[in-house]
Amino acid sequence: MLRTADFDYHLPEELIADRPPERRQDARLLLVDRPSQTLQHLRFTDFPSLLQPSDLVVLNNVKVARARFYSDDGRFELLRLHTLAPLRWHCLAKPGKRLALGKTLSVGGAIGTITEVKPDGSRIIQWDRDIDENTFGHLPLPHYMKRADDAADEARYQTVFAAPHHTRAIAAPTAGLHFTHDILAPLHHTFITLEVGAGTFQPVKAERLQDHLMHTERYHVSPAAAQAIEAAPRRIAVGTTVARVLEHCAATDGHVSPHSGETSIFIHPPWSFQRVDALLTNFHLPKSTLFMLVCACAGTDFMRHAYQEAIAARYRFYSYGDCMLIR
Repeated sequence: MLRTADFDYHLPEELIADRPPERRQDARLLLVDRPSQTLQHLRFTDFPSLLQPSDLVVLNNVKVARARFYSDDGRFELLRLHTLAPLRWHCLAKPGKRLALGKTLSVGGAIGTITEVKPDGSRIIQWDRDIDENTFGHLPLPHYMKRADDAADEARYQTVFAAPHHTRAIAAPTAGLHFTHDILAPLHHTFITLEVGAGTFQPVKAERLQDHLMHTERYHVSPAAAQAIEAAPRRIAVGTTVARVLEHCAATDGHVSPHSGETSIFIHPPWSFQRVDALLTNFHLPKSTLFMLVCACAGTDFMRHAYQEAIAARYRFYSYGDCMLIR
């Protein structure tokens, strides 16, 4: 029986990256070679040289929404999870205890009323008018950065290939943040879209993995992407979000087809990967489903060893941090 405690580790707080490197491509890359069970310290600029010419690099082209809002009196913080209707939002609220059913708050002069409190503590809010997201919305940086978003994050907390019409994520697909146009252009690549949600980075609270209720995220696979993915001899997933979509499709239908859907797939050891042959990913929070996913990919013992090696070598962790390639 797998326990959440099996996926814990200690990270010195000073290794949490709260700012991006000076240039996107300046990240370090830890090469995790599964056949030889060896580690190699490289730079992200080495990534193309680690691929075979026929490898297909699959990326998530979702764009991060300005989904964090603060009430006009500064008392409340909202994280918009979904827009259910033009004036109806599904949100996380802090402090939630002071936003009971029927309570109101104001954002940018718009009055919102709490019309439903869901069992998980999230809220449904009905607004009396539109809120200008560009004026009052903020990029939802993870709370472990311990700072508000600023002008630099406008560019750096988005991938260079983020599609403007896919602005629905509330967190960045962080493995993609390292790419520049020059690095990506010569690579054989395609895009899928997964709307990264709040549950992605939250630690698992259940003692046993089997008791964890996995979050659901929406995704889309275009006809061109599906064709490229199915035809590729090897697929390099850029990020756990891509890995989840590809493995969900393979587990559900046996192949990747063009469609839109939702996934609540929970990938943890043991798992037999069907459509992910290698994984480029950042370093993840302890006891998170993402750390469990990479343990499924490389083996828990080997992955714990890789993380300890990265900590000893002073790698930078989490969204703005360094990366690893598991191959």
